[in-house]
Amino acid sequence: MGILNMIKGQLIDVIEWTDNSSKTMVHKYDMNGKEIMMGAQLTVRESQAAVFVNEGQLADIFGPGRYELSTQNMPIMTALKSWKYGFNSPFKSDVYFVNTKQFLDMKWGTSNPVMMRDAEFGMIRLRAFGIYSFKVSDVETFLKECFGTSALFTVDGVEGQIKRTIVSGLSDAIAESKIPALDLAANYDELGTYTMNAVNPKLAQLGLTLCSFVVENISLPEEVEKTMDKRTSMGVLGNLDQYAKYQAAEAMREAANNPAGGGMAGMGVGMGAGAAMGQMFAQSMGQQAAPAAPAAAPAAAMTTCSACGAQIPAGTKFCPECGAKQAAGGFCTACGAPITPGAKFCPECGAKQ
Repeated sequence: MGILNMIKGQLIDVIEWTDNSSKTMVHKYDMNGKEIMMGAQLTVRESQAAVFVNEGQLADIFGPGRYELSTQNMPIMTALKSWKYGFNSPFKSDVYFVNTKQFLDMKWGTSNPVMMRDAEFGMIRLRAFGIYSFKVSDVETFLKECFGTSALFTVDGVEGQIKRTIVSGLSDAIAESKIPALDLAANYDELGTYTMNAVNPKLAQLGLTLCSFVVENISLPEEVEKTMDKRTSMGVLGNLDQYAKYQAAEAMREAANNPAGGGMAGMGVGMGAGAAMGQMFAQSMGQQAAPAAPAAAPAAAMTTCSACGAQIPAGTKFCPECGAKQAAGGFCTACGAPITPGAKFCPECGAKQ
């Protein structure tokens, strides 16, 4: 019994693998120096594939399910081992489990700007980023082209290749679509579909397929974005003449509120803004500013000559028409109203005589 137990201890009767990570693509089953028992149980879970490799040569591939290993369900291994007449003996082989699930939320982005010729802005550079998902579509091709003989293979081994292929496909999509830079945001879905169709034939050569591709953002250079912001601001402002007047008035108000802080420079700015504002107002009114007319001087008080009746300035001692002497204090020197001789103040206007 001890010898039988020792022999059984050198044989593997159950083969399975559970994935505890989110990035493992291929896992080599650890034989630990043992051989596989013919009739052993093989369990392949959903989103997995089991591959038997005999002396470096790819043999049988098993999809999801539970199998009892025998010469009937291992035709390639049976041919390689030259098993005839149903001879079921233990055998040495490498077993690899391939993860066929989708690997989600993989990020991509342009490491360098993509050059593009735009009808409105001319030559511009674009940056883009987003996410994608992929999976192993052809196990045999993937093992031959990518995996090799490693004991463990993760998404890091193909991530760089996929990203560069995606950026190349997106660059072609943008260039061939001739979509204006201002309209790129409205065509993210179309660009994503075009990129997938362009990239998948290239990835198929590696046994991979792109399941989804999302363009999150395509950004323009900072200089172009500033130009677009200015153009947008001009459209929002509407009447630029009114806006210029408003800006000049704001500059004058700021200069007036900060006389000390700005010193002579602030005063100069305020004066310049005021001059510019005056010029704008003059242009808008269609005429140049003219100096205001001086106010008319008040008319001198007049009175009547006591001799000839001519109108003479009040307070005149002799009439300039007839030369007659006028009665002192007869009329107010300010308003010309008759006053009592010797009065010091006019009873009408209160003026001193």
